[in-house]
Amino acid sequence: MEVAHHIEHDEDDSKVFGFWIYIMTDLVIFGVLFAAFIVLRGATYGGPTNHELFHMPAALEETILLLTSTFTCALAMCEVHKGKKLSSTLWFLATFVLGLAFLVLEISEFMKFFSEGATPQRSASLSSFFTLVGTHGFHIFWGLVWMAVMMVRIWIRPFNSASVSRLFRMALFWHFLDFVWIFIFTIVYGMGHLYG
Repeated sequence: MEVAHHIEHDEDDSKVFGFWIYIMTDLVIFGVLFAAFIVLRGATYGGPTNHELFHMPAALEETILLLTSTFTCALAMCEVHKGKKLSSTLWFLATFVLGLAFLVLEISEFMKFFSEGATPQRSASLSSFFTLVGTHGFHIFWGLVWMAVMMVRIWIRPFNSASVSRLFRMALFWHFLDFVWIFIFTIVYGMGHLYG
């Protein structure tokens, strides 16, 4: 019995380690996309500048939603460690709703840009913007799918080390996306609003 528990614990540790490696590779991808945006942000070719496009109140609203979701996700994990299924599910549900609201705002922003003719084909600046922010939005979408699956698993599976490890990896992924968004808000929207 003790040997089986030790093997299970080692497997959980190796999965967490593997997930950290995935996070690091994702960080490299976002680093490259940030570098491309910084280099290309002025390449508008007569199209709208970032200063003309970006509206800080909307970006700030998205930021508040996502940062609040990282707080509710942390509260959910606290409840998981206490073994409380109902309260952990409710906090994950709050996280899910906040993340979904963020994604809806991001998609509506993209649609607004498209209606104004600010598409990825318009300029290198817009192409780099849509690639960076769209990649983050794509990650948010899959994070929400993962969270929905994990909320169902909370109710059909017991809280053991494997299920807690899965929830930990999902929460880590969500916190990582919030961390990336802080840089998007600062570099893309902040610099874009101030320097055009």
